[in-house]
Amino acid sequence: MEKMARVTTALGSNTISGCTMFCHLDAPANAISVCRDAAQVVVAGRNIFKIYALEEEQFVEKLNLRVGRKPSLNFSCADVMWHQMDENLLATAATNGAVVTWNLGKPSRNKQDQLFTEHKRTVNKVCFHPTEVHMLLSGSQDGYMKCFDLRRKESVSTFSGQSESVRDVQFSIRDYFTFAASFENGNVQLWDIRRPDRYERMFTAHNGPVFCCDWHPEDRGWLATGGRDKMVKVWDITTNRAKEIHCVQTIASVARVKWRPERKYHLATCSMMVDHNIYVWDVRRPFIPFATFEEHKDVTTGIVWRHLHDPGFLLSGSKDSTLYQHKFKDASRPVDKANPEGLCFGLFGDLAFAAKESLISGGGDSNRKPYGSGGDRRYPIFFFKKPDLTEQFAHESSALSVFETDLESSRMDWFVETARRYLLSGKPFGELCDHNAKVAKELNRPQVSTTWTMLRIMYSDPGNLATATSISKGGSIPLMNSFNMKEIAAGGLGSESRLDRGKGEIRQDTIHLDPGNSLINNNDENEETEGSEGPADYLFGDAELEDDDLYPMEHENPTAEEAEYSLPQEAFPLRHEIVDNPSVPEHLQDKVDSPHVSGNEAEAVCLTPIKSFSLISISQPLYESHLPASFFSPVVREMLQHYAEAGDVQMAVSVLIVLGDRIRKEVDELTQEHWYTSYIDLLQRFELWNVSNEVIKLSTSSAINCLNQTSTTLHINCSNCKRPMSNKGWICDRCHQCASICAVCHHVVKGLFVWCQGCSHGGHLEHIMNWLKSSSHCPAGCGHLCEYT
Repeated sequence: MEKMARVTTALGSNTISGCTMFCHLDAPANAISVCRDAAQVVVAGRNIFKIYALEEEQFVEKLNLRVGRKPSLNFSCADVMWHQMDENLLATAATNGAVVTWNLGKPSRNKQDQLFTEHKRTVNKVCFHPTEVHMLLSGSQDGYMKCFDLRRKESVSTFSGQSESVRDVQFSIRDYFTFAASFENGNVQLWDIRRPDRYERMFTAHNGPVFCCDWHPEDRGWLATGGRDKMVKVWDITTNRAKEIHCVQTIASVARVKWRPERKYHLATCSMMVDHNIYVWDVRRPFIPFATFEEHKDVTTGIVWRHLHDPGFLLSGSKDSTLYQHKFKDASRPVDKANPEGLCFGLFGDLAFAAKESLISGGGDSNRKPYGSGGDRRYPIFFFKKPDLTEQFAHESSALSVFETDLESSRMDWFVETARRYLLSGKPFGELCDHNAKVAKELNRPQVSTTWTMLRIMYSDPGNLATATSISKGGSIPLMNSFNMKEIAAGGLGSESRLDRGKGEIRQDTIHLDPGNSLINNNDENEETEGSEGPADYLFGDAELEDDDLYPMEHENPTAEEAEYSLPQEAFPLRHEIVDNPSVPEHLQDKVDSPHVSGNEAEAVCLTPIKSFSLISISQPLYESHLPASFFSPVVREMLQHYAEAGDVQMAVSVLIVLGDRIRKEVDELTQEHWYTSYIDLLQRFELWNVSNEVIKLSTSSAINCLNQTSTTLHINCSNCKRPMSNKGWICDRCHQCASICAVCHHVVKGLFVWCQGCSHGGHLEHIMNWLKSSSHCPAGCGHLCEYT
């Protein structure tokens, strides 16, 4: 304490001053350390080992410790430590497993003092005892910690952490015999240097490796730890069990953590990767950094406060080969950029809006009296020194306004009913569209219903529509304005035979289609007419086809009604007079000339025109008989975006699933993922778990398909010994008893098992339900009051 007081007195008489400055290094730095008088800093790395003097406006190189033509691996440093009691003593942790001490007081160029090679792998950390000059502690990748007495040539104690590697070791500032060690498996151990056989205490600090730890310089019971789980935790180890008292969530793995001098709740952190900034946190407000230093362009590898009693300057080294001195007053304040306004919609349409009080009240409330003006003077008034604004967290207050909506106008019953009743798979495409259109129509959503109907018309193959291709067993065909184009083309109408007008036969006004006409063939395999060059194509006028006509009504006696139907000749007007009559094929000429051929058959033969641009073109069609699915893709994509932007993400996702590959490539993956995530979130808010799981399974996005595969592991404990079950059988490998025995019937439960989370007893679902109907006590007799929900 006497020496510590002497340092404080020196600092008080000669206050540290400086500015934000930097210098370029010869190589990336792995670690830095500062001497006790804050006048020099040592920088160590794989290819650099130098000492710089800290002057008013710049760094000045004082000494290069890498000497010799071919420096050995002892100069390749993973960590460096400058003794706070002896200004000439340095220690480094080498990547080859060596611990090296350096004496700056040596007159020779090579300042190496002692070399310890007891570690088998890389040494990650070295640490001097804060009050003992000759005591040095090291932690290695081999899982061992060694305590060296610099007056001897070997270690005096070896501590085994029973883990893969030791990431950090730190002597306690207040407890003489205690040091802390952090490990790769997420544990932190507290050791007494007098007992190397076993640690005094161990606790799991992080979910993953713990990269760093640091004792609080003022409070002897506070230990800060940082790990790969992106968290900084502050532990109170004065209690019987280590207690987490503060937790800071960062955005990347925490590589270094250092408490800020003279500030009880402030600590500095830097990241191991991704994030290059240095953050100073107030652990009482862990959601936003208190200050940020953004000078480095690559990962920061080492941070240290310049002096133990000066909170104004921070030194840092980085992989960008720079050494910085940061003046705290020059740090950026993220809280100054924080937005005090907020907007959020509630589940039932309520709107919450938060903003500055000055914006809400329009400059201040006239009814609100200012503090201290005209108030009660009975109490004395104290005047305090104005605090430094750079050390104060900016306080912003916002006024919250909530706008409620009418419950009836914002009811979401249609959403729930639609989600439950929609069919997204398991049936043909046309039936899915028809069913979903019917559901939407019943829920008074006509636009959505019409959309489903249009999708069915666009993407259904006319050749596969059951309602349009139904031909009775007797051979009759449906109405002419609802016939199947391919089937008509497959019949005898495709023949190139013509009626020989020179024979003077009388032309009838109407053409009768005989139900028993042998020329009409409904065989799907015969899709091209005999003698034709391609598939048939029929063109209609703009007003000739209605939606209802595409799908005719089924009659009780379709054969009789279709037999009486006659097609007016005016439905297919001729454009010009046919002059040249080609020769009629022999097999049709015989039918026309034969007296046994009826007039209807003859007229049916004569329906097929020659190669011409008439309304009916059989031989050479002008267009495809059915538009490809890609023709409608742009329209459908715009329709999906319209529904999503209007807030009906349910419709967008349902159409995506039903259409599948027809539309999936037209919408980018990120947009699909956003729609799926929004819809699944809504379903889970309404507790529609089954529908949500079905949407996840049927989704067309690979990022969504894996959502129901996460968090599917259930860890259970044995109901007898209360320890975790490590095997997959029925028997606990610790107490060797069956763990899943029904507390009611005392038999092994091999099916659905229900248990009480309070006492761990359970059994068959039906048995437990029946038991709890008559008694609230546990059937196992443990006395616990169980409850089935």
